[in-house]
Amino acid sequence: MSSEAWGEAWETVIGLEVHCELRTATKLFCGCPNSFGDEPNVNVCPVCLGLPGSLPVLNKQAVELALRIGAALHSRAQSSIFHRKNYFYPDMPKDYQISQYDVPINAGGWLELPSGKQVGIVRAHIEEDTGKTTHIGGGGRIHEAGYSLVDYNRAGVPLVEIVSAPDISSAEEAREYVEELRGILVATGASDGKMEEGSLRVDCNVSVRPAGSEELGTRCEIKNMNSLRSLGRAIAYEAARQVEVRAGGGEVQQETRHWDESEGRTHSMRSKEEAFDYRYFPEPDLVTLSPSEDWVATVRANLGVLPAERRRRVAKAARVPASSEPVSTVVRLGLDGFVAAAVEAEADAGLALRRLANEVAGELGDDGGHHLGREEFARLVSMEERGELTSAQARSVLKIMVAEGGGPEEVAGRLGFEAMGAGALEAVVEDVVVANPREWGRYAAGDDKLAGFFIGKVKAATGGNADLRAASELLRRRRAGQ
Repeated sequence: MSSEAWGEAWETVIGLEVHCELRTATKLFCGCPNSFGDEPNVNVCPVCLGLPGSLPVLNKQAVELALRIGAALHSRAQSSIFHRKNYFYPDMPKDYQISQYDVPINAGGWLELPSGKQVGIVRAHIEEDTGKTTHIGGGGRIHEAGYSLVDYNRAGVPLVEIVSAPDISSAEEAREYVEELRGILVATGASDGKMEEGSLRVDCNVSVRPAGSEELGTRCEIKNMNSLRSLGRAIAYEAARQVEVRAGGGEVQQETRHWDESEGRTHSMRSKEEAFDYRYFPEPDLVTLSPSEDWVATVRANLGVLPAERRRRVAKAARVPASSEPVSTVVRLGLDGFVAAAVEAEADAGLALRRLANEVAGELGDDGGHHLGREEFARLVSMEERGELTSAQARSVLKIMVAEGGGPEEVAGRLGFEAMGAGALEAVVEDVVVANPREWGRYAAGDDKLAGFFIGKVKAATGGNADLRAASELLRRRRAGQ
């Protein structure tokens, strides 16, 4: 059943659990390297393999990065306790995971979406990562595989799990939340946020309820989403599935479900575990973690500028709402420094924002790479603002600058773009007016819709090389003088 089929009768309630690997040099409780892409099972030792007699030693850098995340999410830092979370799985060499249970290091908080909506944060706690299991054969799923291989390089890598409140109400908001959170994690230096490498992973709790109801429905947790596209598709499918069950008189069963990207659907994996299933108990080999007030204050004072504040700065410079799509796009792509460069050069920040959000964003490669220099971009905006380049010419020059670099003057010269003199433009405008007396009479009488007609004629007559803003001004002045 599609979302269109159930319209506004039901609403979706979503809570996200985001696991981010921290950018530490070593693992959480031992000195093994925290390194992605190495040969399997080379970054291991008795501690991260859980061999008898080994003892964990907490990584101070991991604690500091966790505090940074908490500060960026407006959480309360507090004394916390590590627990053993017991479960058997081949990629957990100890058969338990050291995590934080009822007393996390970061409690409460909120995250502001680019739209301005605030999503509550329940907790952001420290835990160790598991190893990685690869199922060989049969499409990579365990029940179809001939055998499985385990790489323990990732076992013991420090994680922070960030649990949101069930404040998200659509797949689009969920994607927006993860994008914003990823931007925060990267800005704080806590994580590289690379979903494709597994350093950022998302579990999603989805439930549905009748529209207007305050009661939470039975939720299902969805695993195995390794991209924002998968996240959005999985939520849409699962919400529709649950609506179909409930609308048909059935009951949704609380369970963990697997997202199958190729099939575009979720599958039941297992009944949902409760806390008592994991037999939590305090980790006997680790003492209470109690960061000092001075340490927490220092972390908060050195956070740097986060995405929400960057959006506010760009919006103020360009005189547009901070929630507008161009502002969100420019900050998400890390292009806001180009707006600042335009402001410093006394160029039009609004024009700079439009060029970045439209032309530059459209030309970036998959890796976000480009060859555009900030000072060169600011000069290009100034050239367009002064009428030395038309908007079409500026876009053509910018496309080459993004792909190849260089200054706008040199690129414009190479393309043969020259500014049309004021006298030449006046002559073209005069010719267009004389050639269209009926339309001019209506425009002169106050029919402003015909301005576009005359601008189109000027553009065609000059082969797109006219400064259309200057042409508009000439038309207005000519009408006012009659």
